[in-house]
Amino acid sequence: MSEEIYCGFDLGGTKMLCVLMNAEQKIIARERKKTKGLDGGQAGIVRIVELIRETITNAQVPIERLKSIGIGCPGPVDMEKGLVHVAVNLKWKNVPLATILEEAFQKPVSVLNDVDAGVYGEYRCGVAKGAHSVAGLFPGTGIGGGFVYNGEILRGKSHTAMEIGHTKITSNYQTSGTRMSGTLESEASRLAIASQCAKLAYRNDAPVLAKLAGTDIAEIRSKTLLASIKGGDEQVEKVVRQGAKMLGFAAVNLIHLLAPEVIVLGGGLVEALSQIYLEEVKKTIAENILECYAETTKIKLAALGDDAGAMGAAIWGGVRAKV
Repeated sequence: MSEEIYCGFDLGGTKMLCVLMNAEQKIIARERKKTKGLDGGQAGIVRIVELIRETITNAQVPIERLKSIGIGCPGPVDMEKGLVHVAVNLKWKNVPLATILEEAFQKPVSVLNDVDAGVYGEYRCGVAKGAHSVAGLFPGTGIGGGFVYNGEILRGKSHTAMEIGHTKITSNYQTSGTRMSGTLESEASRLAIASQCAKLAYRNDAPVLAKLAGTDIAEIRSKTLLASIKGGDEQVEKVVRQGAKMLGFAAVNLIHLLAPEVIVLGGGLVEALSQIYLEEVKKTIAENILECYAETTKIKLAALGDDAGAMGAAIWGGVRAKV
């Protein structure tokens, strides 16, 4: 009997990643393309279909062996209908992605939020394997959240949940794409941190960063921040630590609300600056948590890297296809 194969796709970040996994939850093929340059709408869908076909072809896997497709998308989705409500980076609104891909491949398709997919991947294969409940905090261009409870992804009736980046956390007046100011995203996303660090570079308070990236926010990436700090830019480190502290307050809120067994910290910022994030998040939790919750939650760094979302989507899609 031919081995069953499951396709997982991650649309988060600046690149789209497609993987094929076997029944033992091992990746047997991996392909990626940039999302940059897409004008939204149909162009994004075409590139998704092309990448899935390319991955299957390059792996020399007969389409008959493919059992399901799971795809993680940024923003809120309707998991039952396979509908992407909003995906800002692709200029999507109410896109029936599952229906489109099912017509293209004649296979069952599951659509989920990209951070939910990443947290589910860590729950099934990574640092939170087998935990009762797992929350994820993934700072990047924005800040994504996800939650797996007893094997199920926490969600509402028609929308995915855990848009934690858009929750208010300070009284500051900075905004992050919505009318509400002082949100976690406006205080702790890479974009927010890069914006503050660009000012430091402009004022010559971060000479290493100025040399590496100038004052261009788009060039101040996670690894650039790491190089700046290693080079001696103390003010940049202070900004990063403040962002990590804000993420720590979000973790405190999660613990008080949902008492997860594990909180997974992931994303490019955490991956590049893991020590700072672990220190600040753990310290903030220790200083602000109710005493009775002090030992309820473990804080862990994501273990699967860029593969987490695609792996989680592949496994989720396979599970849903069998229901």
